[in-house]
Amino acid sequence: MKPLGNRKAKRVRSARPVRVKMHVTKGDTVMVICGDDKGKQATVLRVHPKTGRVTVEGVNLVKRHKRATEKTEGGIIEFAAPIHQSNVMLVDPKSGEPTRVRRQKDKDGTVERIAVKSGQPIPRTR
Repeated sequence: MKPLGNRKAKRVRSARPVRVKMHVTKGDTVMVICGDDKGKQATVLRVHPKTGRVTVEGVNLVKRHKRATEKTEGGIIEFAAPIHQSNVMLVDPKSGEPTRVRRQKDKDGTVERIAVKSGQPIPRTR
């Protein structure tokens, strides 16, 4: 086998999906189903479709040290970091329990989300 010599090995990038289909949107009430914050109910603050993650209010809190600038004060700030979308489930509007989601197309062509447990539609809060 020949040695590679001065040539660098090629780095192969993994083929990541450009956009992940999300089952939650901004403003939804979700329950965390695994991790340190398991069992917490909160609202979705932000959705990251490129990474498949969601930022949930009060969940996965991390601390960062921030340097003071002319405009802002320095110190330790605490904020919610994103968690993977598979770790959250939508809350059923009827019972308040986590539920899976089914999609149904209406007669006018709009897609509606239906809670599997109760059959109630889950409204979009935009």
